[in-house]
Amino acid sequence: MNVLVTGGCGYIGSHTVVYLLESGYNVIVVDNLSNSTKDSLYGIKSITGKDVLFYQIDLCNIEESEKIFIDNKIDVVIHFAALKSVPESILQPERYVSNNMDSLDNLIELSNKYNISSFIFSSSCSVYGDTTDLPVTELTPMGIAKSPYAKTKQLGEELLSRKGNFKKIILRYFNPIGSHPSLLIGDLSNTDSLVSSLCKSAEGEMMYVYGNDYPTKDGTCVRDFVHVCDIAYAHVKSIKFPNSDIFNLGTGNGVTILESIKSFEDSNNLKLNYKFGPRRDGDVISIYANRDKSTSLLGWEPLYSLKDMMFSSYEWYKKNL
Repeated sequence: MNVLVTGGCGYIGSHTVVYLLESGYNVIVVDNLSNSTKDSLYGIKSITGKDVLFYQIDLCNIEESEKIFIDNKIDVVIHFAALKSVPESILQPERYVSNNMDSLDNLIELSNKYNISSFIFSSSCSVYGDTTDLPVTELTPMGIAKSPYAKTKQLGEELLSRKGNFKKIILRYFNPIGSHPSLLIGDLSNTDSLVSSLCKSAEGEMMYVYGNDYPTKDGTCVRDFVHVCDIAYAHVKSIKFPNSDIFNLGTGNGVTILESIKSFEDSNNLKLNYKFGPRRDGDVISIYANRDKSTSLLGWEPLYSLKDMMFSSYEWYKKNL
């Protein structure tokens, strides 16, 4: 079975490629390398001993993208490729909407034309907005999008459901962190994520905690952290799921920002420098998952602890300073 992985040089994409190869699938990767590098392909080869066919193409160009489907019989599409920074999306909303939606629309059109069997879409817990219905289930209504990035995920789910003539699996990630145990692949995007800030603080930079007056146990936002390897494995399990469906990928454990800082310190035996700043646009107050459906129907359970996630995140960061 041939699996096309868009954004396969990126963080979650590269980890998923490893699990696909180890599960016996043939993998084709397409990535425009705007937020990633080909170094991920070398890491994948070192871990698995296998090569993947690679296309450096922008999926917003449908003519170039069609070459992949002409050259290969694609059975499954796993679509990661998208711009993903919440703060950046607030500064560049038009860019985020045009990039994320045009690329998805082109991919759906080509998937219909070339009769793929299933399409797995990388969505996000951000589709729930600032809900108070916690923990969120897959039936929790979408809320008002807090950022243009979140809006593209809401629109993407709707577009896929409306236009795709194939099996559709929508996976709503919570907060992926960590890296592969080999430390040969990991997050190279240097984003404004919490874990990136934690790692930079460990190396001496001041970290800002955005808001300490939220209605939570310690005044800081609540998140559900899940290991990238656990998320990657869910995609492999989704390929064999027989029907179109939506699944939450989170541990179900809500952790405040201050608790996450303490976990990072304890896991890596260090102290961080941080101070509180004002609330940041685009941040939801609290979000964590009910994962009963993913466990009962997909047979998916997260294997890594928060300590595992925080330790491997910093080990990867130090290796790539």
